[in-house]
Amino acid sequence: MKNPECVLKSGSLLGEGALWDPAAEVLWWVDITDRMIHRYDPRLGSNQTWHTPSDIGSLALRKSGGLIVAMGWGFFFFDPASGGFELIAEPEAGILENRFNDGKPDRQGRFWAGTLHEGESKPSGSLYRLDPDLSWEMLVSGVIASNALAFGAQSEVVYFGDSQRKTVWAFDFDADDGALTNRRVFLSLGPKDGSPDGAAVDSDGCYWLAQPDAWCVTRYDPRGRRDIVIDLPVQRPTCVALGGTDLKTLFITSARWGISERELAQQPLAGGLFAVTVDTPGLPDAAFDR
Repeated sequence: MKNPECVLKSGSLLGEGALWDPAAEVLWWVDITDRMIHRYDPRLGSNQTWHTPSDIGSLALRKSGGLIVAMGWGFFFFDPASGGFELIAEPEAGILENRFNDGKPDRQGRFWAGTLHEGESKPSGSLYRLDPDLSWEMLVSGVIASNALAFGAQSEVVYFGDSQRKTVWAFDFDADDGALTNRRVFLSLGPKDGSPDGAAVDSDGCYWLAQPDAWCVTRYDPRGRRDIVIDLPVQRPTCVALGGTDLKTLFITSARWGISERELAQQPLAGGLFAVTVDTPGLPDAAFDR
């Protein structure tokens, strides 16, 4: 395996939310605290940006065009052509210390996203599922910092984590109705392993996880055993997505947030977008079915 390459020196404050568009062959991603949506075209090496009105956690493609985003306290449609946002629902309206964070679509056309406590000290966050009829349901509560969301290769399991608790759980997933059952610990990271952040599942059913403060992303097998570790020249990798024409390019976002100027001098690529070729392809996500 080759070493990761920094394909875009974006210097993002908090790069996140990587999602591959298999039709356009571009990578969508966000900078949460700089309030930006990015669209990176690996063929051209170009990156297009849009500003958002509040902190944006995650996004997904829409079947009818455009995007759906989890931003601030709620869900919004976003039209890249006009740059406009349309409010759908605000499940956490009025919970002033919370905001939406990690999220992605399942392969049945629903959109999932979790929230976190801004100070990452209170268990006020939750995991939500937004259905194509625009109704929503809270599936998990009592979370400090929602992260590590991913869907099993056969849509048989959902992974979801809490960065502050350094834990990723697995749930049995009913793909027909979107219900979660049988919660159990999938990963419990040690003191030197950083925290669980953005994740993706490949076609072998293995789970790729960004581990900020451990300077790496790791592939775990379906039993939670460490399989592959990819070291990075930056302290805080934040999210992963499998893309490229053959879905064998692992894209990795990163952050400068919380890193001192002295430390940044030792990692000038912090906040950049990285890519590395892997052996096992990913799986395309469905667009939000609306």
